[in-house]
Amino acid sequence: MTDQFHSGEPIYLQLAERIKRQISRGELRLGEKLPSIREMGLAVNVNPNTVQRTYRELEGLKIVESKRGQGTFVTDDEHVLEAIREQMKEEEISHFVQGMREMGYSDNEIQAGIVSYLTEKGALEQ
Repeated sequence: MTDQFHSGEPIYLQLAERIKRQISRGELRLGEKLPSIREMGLAVNVNPNTVQRTYRELEGLKIVESKRGQGTFVTDDEHVLEAIREQMKEEEISHFVQGMREMGYSDNEIQAGIVSYLTEKGALEQ
């Protein structure tokens, strides 16, 4: 995990987003134990209080569960993780479409560009 953070957003939210992406990609699996607060802080070079806030944020979203004396674990509720993946997909699409519209592309041009890209890249990746 890289320790590069940008100044436009609180570090704890950036770290939470990284963890959500790791879960979404399957790097962290259902029910898997996360590193301890101290271990995570050392790994990403941030204060343990920041990591604790990150874990609390994720717990509030029901993405992770803290078990007293055992640590923090990725939820084993598949529905929660499916909802997170869907939300992340919607956010990425929204950001992409907004950027394309700001550059002056119509919805039809955006759609045609995506179809063309996926057709060309899909053939190359197979």
